[in-house]
Amino acid sequence: INNSSLGMVRQWQTLFYDGRYSNTDLNTGHGSIRVPDFVKLAEAYGALGIRVETEDEIDAAIELANATNDRPVVIDFVVSADAMVWPMVPQGVSNSFIRYAREASPAYEEA
Repeated sequence: INNSSLGMVRQWQTLFYDGRYSNTDLNTGHGSIRVPDFVKLAEAYGALGIRVETEDEIDAAIELANATNDRPVVIDFVVSADAMVWPMVPQGVSNSFIRYAREASPAYEEA
C-alpha cells in the first residue's frame, strides 16, 4: 500500500499534530518521480513489478500476480496520501490503547 508518504509518521502527524507534516512526503506532486519506485525496485531484483493506480486495475493485477510462477511479484497499490492504516497504536502508550479507526477504540470490561 503506497500513499507516497512515510505512512505511519504521516498518520501520527494527521491525528496528533493537527496535520503539521514534516519530512513525510516522498513525491513532489501528481505525475512526479516516485521515490522509491517500487516497480523499478522489484524489477532491479528480478521480480515482476506491477503498479495499480485505479480500482479498475486491481483484478487484472492480482490475476497477473497469481499467474506468474517464475519469479516473485511486487504489486504497488497507489492510494491517497490521506489513506490511513487501522488498527494502530498511538505513540507512547501500551497496546491497550489500540484504535480501530479515527475515534474508535475497544471498550474493555473491568475484571
